[in-house]
Amino acid sequence: MTSVSLKHIAASALLLALSISAAQAQKKYDVGASDTAIKVGQTVPLSGPASAYAVIGKTQAAYMKMINDEGGVNGRKVELIQYDDAYSPPKTVEQTRKLVESDEVLLTFQIIGTAPNVAVQKYLNAKKIPQLFAATGAARFTDPKNFPWTMGFNPSYLVEGRIYAQYLLKNHPNAKIGVLYQNDDLGKDYLAGLKVGLGDKAGKMIVAETSYEITEPTIDSQILRLKDAGADVLFSATTPKQAAQAIKKVAEIGWKPLHIIDINASSVSAVLKPAGLENSKGVVSVGYVKDAADPEWKDDPGMKRYLAFMAKYYPEGDKDSNLNVYGYITAQLLVQVLKQCGDDLTRDNVMRQAANLKNVVLDLTLPGISVTTSPTDYRVNKQFQMVQFDGQRWQKLGDIVTDEAKE
Repeated sequence: MTSVSLKHIAASALLLALSISAAQAQKKYDVGASDTAIKVGQTVPLSGPASAYAVIGKTQAAYMKMINDEGGVNGRKVELIQYDDAYSPPKTVEQTRKLVESDEVLLTFQIIGTAPNVAVQKYLNAKKIPQLFAATGAARFTDPKNFPWTMGFNPSYLVEGRIYAQYLLKNHPNAKIGVLYQNDDLGKDYLAGLKVGLGDKAGKMIVAETSYEITEPTIDSQILRLKDAGADVLFSATTPKQAAQAIKKVAEIGWKPLHIIDINASSVSAVLKPAGLENSKGVVSVGYVKDAADPEWKDDPGMKRYLAFMAKYYPEGDKDSNLNVYGYITAQLLVQVLKQCGDDLTRDNVMRQAANLKNVVLDLTLPGISVTTSPTDYRVNKQFQMVQFDGQRWQKLGDIVTDEAKE
């Protein structure tokens, strides 16, 4: 063999080695990611007092099946591992540890509920595992300084509370407000936001406040207490089961307050229908997504994609439910983050990309609403539309409100 041939072989070997090392350098993986798959874990209340939210997880699983059928994210299949925590924080801890230590997921996604997320927040941050798009709007889940591995998805409960206060000050300045709230960070944040928004009028306008534990079978006694206090506005800072109970009880006793319910309890199918559509007429809330039941969106491209997805991948699901709409847009945003990660599927880069979303428009958010985050602003949703239920669907009240506050 000539020296020229040997040189060619050596040069080819060197180029091959360099190309292999370059390819390896371009691809970075933490546990839970590989050339073929990305492992994502979540807990969902498939049973228990908040089981109305189970459909969110079902929609998200169906969405990942669609993505995988289309070739996955950057050629990798998304393996979504779901466990039932029954909305019980001790079970959330147990199942999340299983996801991390046994299943070895790259990240957790959309753990549902405020108390369940609180229960695992410190653990996940200590382990430096993304707690991505937590299904809660409590302020502690958009706090990058203290919890850099946690990013909530839901609009801030504090902000939402402030917006209800602005609405009342403008439209019902002499209101006597009774507050029903869940005794956890969800309910307490809403109450705090309402009080901050009312400012020095809070002491006079709020005539009564009463809490409940999510395990209580009914909230009848709390509703009677608020009525007896002389309230003519009822603010329910609750989850779906208790919101439906409140609407039914208010109708049953012939009380006629202006009833405000928070965004978590605004599902027509999961709350207002069970409570009675006639009983629910006039209820006020906020929204940020399109109503799949509203003919206004029949020609909307994003709505068409959603309806086609539901027909093919989740035909047994209620396409009109805003819980399924929520499941769809959260899954869509996760895929956006994973796409932005490219071949750098490390936990560091997952959070880096989640904190660098720029004007991302999701299929089912209202026109004018987009997602922008930064390393110092983890709030995914900062815009709201006030809405009122007319007995069939939610109708818009005024313009979209953007919260400019820095939290």
